[in-house]
Amino acid sequence: MASPLLEVHDVQKHFPIGGSLFGAKRALVKAVDGISFTIDTGETLGLVGESGCGKTTTSKLVLAAETPTAGRIEFEGRDVAQLKGPQRQDYRRKVQVVFQDPYSSLSPRMRVGDIIAEPVRAHERLSSADVRARVTELLELVGFRPDVARLFPHEFSGGQRQRLAIARALSTNARLVVLDEPVSALDVSIRAHIIALLESLQARLAVSYLFIAHDLAAVAHLSQRTAVMYLGKLVEVAESLELCARPLHPYTKALYAASLPSHPDEAREEIVLAGEVPSAIDPPRGCHFHPRCPFAMPRCLEQEPALVELSPGHRVACHLY
Repeated sequence: MASPLLEVHDVQKHFPIGGSLFGAKRALVKAVDGISFTIDTGETLGLVGESGCGKTTTSKLVLAAETPTAGRIEFEGRDVAQLKGPQRQDYRRKVQVVFQDPYSSLSPRMRVGDIIAEPVRAHERLSSADVRARVTELLELVGFRPDVARLFPHEFSGGQRQRLAIARALSTNARLVVLDEPVSALDVSIRAHIIALLESLQARLAVSYLFIAHDLAAVAHLSQRTAVMYLGKLVEVAESLELCARPLHPYTKALYAASLPSHPDEAREEIVLAGEVPSAIDPPRGCHFHPRCPFAMPRCLEQEPALVELSPGHRVACHLY
């Protein structure tokens, strides 16, 4: 069996705040607090959760924009933290990102052709003619005519700009693309087109995605597996269709209960969460979710639940199970 493309092993990311130069103890924001997951070649892993749960920090760790406080991230079997020089550059070529807002992620002063060509020139030694050919190929790959290369980003709609951002991410023959809320800033009518484009590109190029989103329907449609994150920890991981049909963790159930049903007659278990997300500076003891959980037991206040496998591929961290 082939090894996963990306392996995240018990990764933590804690940010120190406060304190002083005179020895005062500094508090820690536990943005990511011991998570593990894998992504195979050609697979999409969805990562969902409320704002502030640690999704964006996780993406920065995968992109090597942040260094883990503990744990390790392996890509193609190599520890990312140990990569130096050309190996580090090769990692940045193979792991790319598509951001939420394509207008702010595309330089307004550069023509589209130059925006897409810039990563190619940075990572490969190609002639000008070969670079232009690559730009033409990428534009056609995302549904544009080659002559749009002379235009500027403001001359495109939001959905078109996101297609350009996808072309730029794929310009270096990336093997893994982090999709950080790639459709949440778009009109509902455009989201389906972008999701369909990402699906077709994955089938054609065997590229892998880490798909971070709030839209549970989009995550279920594009992702083979989905991981649910709460206050820096993974509370449930399962195949996406299995998770939609049979969510187990009370937090996962609450997320699905708060989303729109796919059919008006669809029955759902109603779970209303009380209170706010606790601070990552001083998370609750035991299960982080217990202050808001309607099923909390005395055990939940003291003992942190482990992420255990209840059925093949379906893991959950909850004392109910």
